[in-house]
Parts: sequence; structure tokens; C-alpha cells
Amino acid sequence: MEKILNPLAIDPEAKERLKILFIAKNALWDGSGSAEDGNHATYHVEMREVLKGLGLNLTIADRFEILFDKPEFDFVFPLLNRAGFFNSEMLCPLLCERAGIPYIGASPILRGLSDDKHLAKRAARDAGVPTAPWAIYRRGAPILEEKCPEGERFVIKPNNSSASWGVHDATDWASVKAAVDEVHELGHDALVEPFVIGSDVEVPCVTLDEPVILPMMIFRQADPSHLRTYQEKRDLVDRSQKYSLDPFEDEAIAARIADYTRKLWEEYRPFDYGRFEFRVNEETGEVTFLELNLNCNLWSQKVFGRAAALAGWTQEQLIETILATSLRRHGLMK
Repeated sequence: MEKILNPLAIDPEAKERLKILFIAKNALWDGSGSAEDGNHATYHVEMREVLKGLGLNLTIADRFEILFDKPEFDFVFPLLNRAGFFNSEMLCPLLCERAGIPYIGASPILRGLSDDKHLAKRAARDAGVPTAPWAIYRRGAPILEEKCPEGERFVIKPNNSSASWGVHDATDWASVKAAVDEVHELGHDALVEPFVIGSDVEVPCVTLDEPVILPMMIFRQADPSHLRTYQEKRDLVDRSQKYSLDPFEDEAIAARIADYTRKLWEEYRPFDYGRFEFRVNEETGEVTFLELNLNCNLWSQKVFGRAAALAGWTQEQLIETILATSLRRHGLMK
């Protein structure tokens, strides 16, 4: 485990002076009924309450429209990522750029680079980080068998999806082609890659003066050949017997993953916070880059919150540190 620096605090003067907007899909949810996003809605409510508890001059919203016309904010915490249309994760930072308002996270073009799994894998390959072979099938482009990598089992998924939304399993070209067609019908480009046996090691990173790796976590699967689903990741079904979220304690493999992560993050700086994901075969020691997620899930019950707790931080300290770091980077706080 890397040495973790002390968490940061926001100046009381800055808390009073700065008008901060928190925008997320479920930011105004009252907790009643069942939200379509499962635990993601619970996460947004938790974020709202943590930010309110920090004593900020805070406005809360769940729609992009608040940023359309002369928004009177000094800073934005944008979590309105999966907004129901293609590439929606780029709109909030674009609107902030249009209005000239600083915000947490990477620039729109870097958000696009990171959320496009094909481009992120290209960046990993250029950085010398191992990743599985893949093919990208853009909507409207030919779906050619010769582009497909070799393998006995394949994963097909929307190229810009999160939490395994729209993921498919296939074993031959006919089923690969059918899965690609289904992803295109969802309005997304399709990424195809061979299935890699193993469990996912998650690498949460925050930026202090430099990016810092928080304790790594592993989604250890009872069956390393199981393909995790969106329903499992959002706790919409019982997955307690299939995998567990544990600290990753293999120091030798963790050192390699940390080295890969440092190579990768240079492509995306400044990004304030993000999570890098690797598939690890604990029997063979093989490590394969999967994807990364900037402006990722910070919920206390998921990777980031659990990793922060291992580092000795409370959930409130984690959120305040990320916010303070970005405010300082944008010159809004000493």
C-alpha cells in the first residue's frame, strides 16, 4: 500500500464565498419508492447529504438546463453522466466551459477519451500497458468478421457504457454479430474483445499535489469465468454468493498494477479523481487493463469509499479532499 497523505480541507472563507452547484441525475430524489438506477440513486443522495454537511454555499440540481443561460455559480460538481443519450457524459463539462465556470474533473475531450473504451485501450497500448486485443464496430460502419480478434469466448458491450450495461457473451462469429447488432440498436458503438478469466482489481486515484493511489480493491469472483452484469453491479439482484469486494493484498501484483496506472494517468491529467480497472488472474499473475472511469462512483459502499476507509479517511474527508483539490487547482482556494 502506498503512503497516503493527509486529507485536505476547504477554507471556511471559500465555503462562504463560493457558489457551488452539485448536479446529478438523482440529486433531488427523496428516497421513496425504487429508483431505476438502483444503488446509483442512493449514491447521489449520499453525495448530496455529504456536500450539504460540509457547509457549502450549495445549489442542487438534476437537469442540464440549469447551466443553459447565465448560470451564477463559481464552481460545479458534475455527476450527471448517464443522462439517457449518447456521449452524455461530456455535456455537463461542455456547458461549464461554455459558461466559463470551473468544475471538478477532466476536460470534455479527456472525458471522451476515457469513456471511449476503444480509445482508452489504444492509449494503454501506446503507454506499454497490456490490454486484450479488441475490435470496435461503430454504428453505420461495416461489421466485418476479419476485424474480430481470435478467441473461444467474447465479451461484446457498448463502447461507452458503465457498470456493464448492455454487456453480451458470445462464442462464435454468428453470436458476436448478433450481439453487435443489438448494441447498435441500443444507439451505441460496440466493442468486442476476448473474455479474460480473472477478477477485477480497482485502482482509485485522487490528486493531491500529484495523483495518489488509494488502497486497491478486488471484486473477487467465486467463479473467475463469470461475466458480471449491470444488474449485479447496481445491486438490482442478489450477487452476494458470486463475488465480494475485498482489499487487494498481493504486493507483487499490486506493484505492477501501480506502475501501469502511473503510465496510464499521464494521458488524462488533470483529472482530480478516477478509477483504473484491471483484470487479474490470481493463479497465473496475468494483469490486463480493462478500462478507466473518470468522475467515477464515490459511494461509501463501493470501491472509492471502501478504499478511503482503508486509508484512514472518512467519506466526508474523501469528498472534501477531492473538492478542495479541484478548487485549489482552479485558483479558487489558497
